[in-house]
Amino acid sequence: MLVSIVIPALNEEGVVGRTIRSVPMEKIREMGYDVEILVVDNASEDGTAREALDAGARVVREDKRGYGNAYKRGFREARGDILVMGDADLTYPFEMIPDFLREIENGYDFVIGDRMNGMMEDGAMPALHRYVGNPILSRMLNILFRNNIRDTHCGMRAITRKALDRMELRAPGMEFAIEMVIEASEKNLKIKQIPIPYRQRRGGETKLHSFKDGWRHIEYMLRRKFLRGSLY
Repeated sequence: MLVSIVIPALNEEGVVGRTIRSVPMEKIREMGYDVEILVVDNASEDGTAREALDAGARVVREDKRGYGNAYKRGFREARGDILVMGDADLTYPFEMIPDFLREIENGYDFVIGDRMNGMMEDGAMPALHRYVGNPILSRMLNILFRNNIRDTHCGMRAITRKALDRMELRAPGMEFAIEMVIEASEKNLKIKQIPIPYRQRRGGETKLHSFKDGWRHIEYMLRRKFLRGSLY
């Protein structure tokens, strides 16, 4: 069985290579899996692609920028029976990938990290996001879509190919993160949350725009709930 680790990257030169090398390849293989690391170069203007190749990843380029666009391309290109998601900036603990895979082995379709558990590194997330934005948006999603996920925006995830194929993923930007959670809920996937640490960025450039992206998430949830036919 093949595990594909899919990493979107936009101008992550200087950190994407370290991210790739943080994947515990031997531990994953000891669990009985083959592994591929797929980096989606989202039209970077630096040496991201070359650095990723040098670190041993397979690289594909997606010229349409956007978090969702990058992941949708990555999912199409990935060959794995299980797909693991995570950012290219060392904020997520890739050493915990085996923990995500064990939950898949336990019968879960979709495993998502929970950063809001007391293990977050100081300065890893702006206070506005940590104490206001993320909790409010997560609560809103849970109320609207009858879910119970504490950290709906966590980007470290694992999903089976069979479950992914049941999803209708269309969002081009950051709202892709909550689209996946909503789809998982509406498709009655078996979902598991596991606590993870979250760390300060070790390089690259931040892609999140607090108020713009926050409003896009709110707008997406409202349109998805009440005007489904108008989405994308």
